[in-house]
Amino acid sequence: MRLLLPIMVAGAAVLIASAPAQAAPKDPVKAVKAHLVAGHGVRFSETVKQVGDGTSSVVVRRSGTLQFGKGKVVASDVTGTFASGKGNKPERTITIGRTSWTSGGLYRSGLPKGKTWYKRSGALASGGITGLVTQVVNPAEPSTLAALVKNGKRGTSGYSGTLTFKELSKVSRSLRADKPIFAAPDTDITYDLTLDGKGLPSRLSTAWEATGLLGGADRTYKVETRYRGWGAKVTVKPPPAAKTSSKPAR
Repeated sequence: MRLLLPIMVAGAAVLIASAPAQAAPKDPVKAVKAHLVAGHGVRFSETVKQVGDGTSSVVVRRSGTLQFGKGKVVASDVTGTFASGKGNKPERTITIGRTSWTSGGLYRSGLPKGKTWYKRSGALASGGITGLVTQVVNPAEPSTLAALVKNGKRGTSGYSGTLTFKELSKVSRSLRADKPIFAAPDTDITYDLTLDGKGLPSRLSTAWEATGLLGGADRTYKVETRYRGWGAKVTVKPPPAAKTSSKPAR
């Protein structure tokens, strides 16, 4: 036994020394910043659900592209569709800076003859009518992503936590410009962010309660957004000027 003990201790030391060191978690903020390059962007798709009165139903499905420039999102091309109702035709919105053009959906009629795009300034960046309820957390914003990491609990594949609209507004330029309807400053937003192997956001689920809807009933909105193609070449262009009008649809 006396002879075996030193051998066992030495063997254990060799195993410990040869064991691979656990890789440090990738910094998602650093990973996203590296992709915020002019002429590049990311694609996304999302589903918006409304939950209340013991029911859950899809309200809007949306997909599109975000274009980057100078360390931030500078343009987008988004198509949204209501799951049911009169507005269930695809609605496409192109946004460059603070100018948006929307076509289709409820804008299919009412525009002057020969015009198919409604142009407006200071408009919703996430879409036209279908953008009234959208993903309120933007992980393509480094400041927002940093807040998710700081306030969230790290799991095996990402971060989860809670922020209020007021807290998020302090760090999110997109939320300040595009706040959803029926959102109170002290309302909690719960989030679950999944990162890919490179530390980039691949899936984001959020939920928040909206009050003051028709009938006085409270509703919870749940949004799941999936991201792919970080760093792909992207160019968002405005529609032909001859097809646009600044007169609202009737």
